[in-house]
Amino acid sequence: MLKRNLLLIFCIIVCGCLYAQDTTSKNRTITIPSWAATLSESMELHGYAQAGYTWRHQDGMNSNTFDVKRILFWAKARVTDRWSFLFMHDFSSVVQEFYTDYRFTRGKEFSVRFGQFKNSLSMQNPLSPTKLDLIDCYSQAVVYLTGCGSDPLNGVQYGRDLGLMVYGDVFNDKLHYEFAVMNGSGINRKDNNNQKDVFAKLEYRMQPNFRMVVSGQLGKGHALAKSVYCPDIQVGEDYTRDRWSVGAEWKHHVEGVDYWKNRTAQIQTEVLGGRDGNNHSIGAYATACLPVCEALDVIASADYFDYNTDLGLAQMNWVFGVQHWFYKNCRIQLQYTHANPAKSKHFGYLQTQVQVAF
Repeated sequence: MLKRNLLLIFCIIVCGCLYAQDTTSKNRTITIPSWAATLSESMELHGYAQAGYTWRHQDGMNSNTFDVKRILFWAKARVTDRWSFLFMHDFSSVVQEFYTDYRFTRGKEFSVRFGQFKNSLSMQNPLSPTKLDLIDCYSQAVVYLTGCGSDPLNGVQYGRDLGLMVYGDVFNDKLHYEFAVMNGSGINRKDNNNQKDVFAKLEYRMQPNFRMVVSGQLGKGHALAKSVYCPDIQVGEDYTRDRWSVGAEWKHHVEGVDYWKNRTAQIQTEVLGGRDGNNHSIGAYATACLPVCEALDVIASADYFDYNTDLGLAQMNWVFGVQHWFYKNCRIQLQYTHANPAKSKHFGYLQTQVQVAF
């Protein structure tokens, strides 16, 4: 399927180039149909790819691999100035998002979203990997608690779900709110227990460069597999699945030239917790990015998560690295992670990644 999609895109591009050359050589005047002009004005196309190399030393063994983490393409269409639709596909996995937004007010006070989209839990989960500084993207707590993949009970859901959300900005854009009712069963899947999950988020923008965020989830999970983190929950069992987070972010814009102008020095920190049945988990992270010259950033992160506070399944990760921006939204990253699990030997891995986006 991936090869067929890429071949189709390639053929379209080649045909377009050949046609352009033919019309140029004959000095033709190209008239763009009105429908095409309208479509180009109302349609936005975006995409990015992230690929890299990882070297790992664990349990006295070395391993290394090249990998393609993500190849995403999405289109956003504006039906009116208030109504829009978005479709997102990851060529390395599955369809990620499809939803429609409708803004009921003149300003940003009240909008509704319906479809499949990222849930509101945490500061990191709603963000694109292109906007995050770590090659691993999200902290351990965010990956586990939002359903990005490390929770066997919930499976790999990419932090997304099907549902309905209302959101907006009030009090002169100082306060952002989100409230959603979702299936709670994850991506591309019908509800598997007939009980809906409720998400809520409040973001207070104290200053243009500082925000505080709280979010939470109340719901019921349906165990897809056994988990060493929650050994008392059986496959097929419905269980309480609650989450919460409290965080803050500070940014300072660094003046530069061209596409470096919008880069920021920033610090983001958050505390997250969860409950799965009678099992409790808690974690925290702090990540800092400091531009040191026009195209180079230094990255540092401390990331702690205890998968089950009763069993002591904690792990502490330390990350250090650099990233070089060679074009707008395009960068090369190099990072080293030292991981210290509570009940096994520490290990480390070195990663490099190239990101190309448009």
